[in-house]
Amino acid sequence: MTAITTVTAQNTLGVKGSIDLEPVFIRQQIETVAGDIQVDACKTGLLATAAIVGAVADAIKDNKLIPLVVDPAMYTKSGVKLVKDDVVEAMRKWLIPQATLLAPNLRETLLLIGSNAEADSINSIATAKDAAKRLKQLGAKNVLIKGVQVGSQMIDLFFDGREFLEFAAEKLPREKTHGAGSALTAAITAGLANRLELIPAIDQAKQLTTMAIQYSDGQGRGVTPVNVLAFAPKKK
Repeated sequence: MTAITTVTAQNTLGVKGSIDLEPVFIRQQIETVAGDIQVDACKTGLLATAAIVGAVADAIKDNKLIPLVVDPAMYTKSGVKLVKDDVVEAMRKWLIPQATLLAPNLRETLLLIGSNAEADSINSIATAKDAAKRLKQLGAKNVLIKGVQVGSQMIDLFFDGREFLEFAAEKLPREKTHGAGSALTAAITAGLANRLELIPAIDQAKQLTTMAIQYSDGQGRGVTPVNVLAFAPKKK
C-alpha cells in the first residue's frame, strides 16, 4: 500500500519538476489504508517539506506503523537536492527517533549529521563507522549507510549501537543504478513484513538489489532504472 507525498516529472536524465501534496491529504491517505488492511512494516521515502515530515511522523506514531524503515530520499541520482532546508531538522526531531532502521546514502548521511564535506569524504570503513555513530545519536534503533565504495566493492555499513556489520557486493556500473537505494530499503521493508529479523532482511535485500542492477535493461539515455522484476522467482 502506498501514500503519495510528491508527484514528479522525471526520466533517466533527471527530475524536471515536482508537486508536493498537501500534508493533511497525505495523512488521510496513510490513515485510510492503515485503517483497512494490516500494516506489517512501513517505509518512508521522499518527504519534501517539514510540514509533510510532521504529518507523516504523526500518522506513523498514531497508527503504530512499525517496524519503520526511514529512507531519507533527499537528492536525485545526479545530486540535485529535492527537499526544503527545514526538512533535516524536522526529520531529526519527529521521524528518525521512531525508526527501526535509518538508511541514508552518503549525501544524505552528511546532511543529517550536519557536515559540509563532499559525499566522497566517506571513502573508507573507518570514515563510514564514524558517520554511523553520529547518525545513531539521532535516535534511530539501527543505522545502515548505503553505498560506501571500498576498492571494487560497494558496502552498506550497519550499526546498532554496539557492533558494525558490512554487507558487500561487487561494484556495478553506475549507469544501471537508478532507484537502487529505494529498491534496497523497499526490499528490507518487505523482509520485515514477512517476519524476517532485521539482519537477514538486509542481507536478502542486498542480494535482491544487486540482482536488480545486474538485470537492468538499459532503457533511457541517462541512468537506467534497476530491474525490480529480477526480484521475482523464476517459474519452473
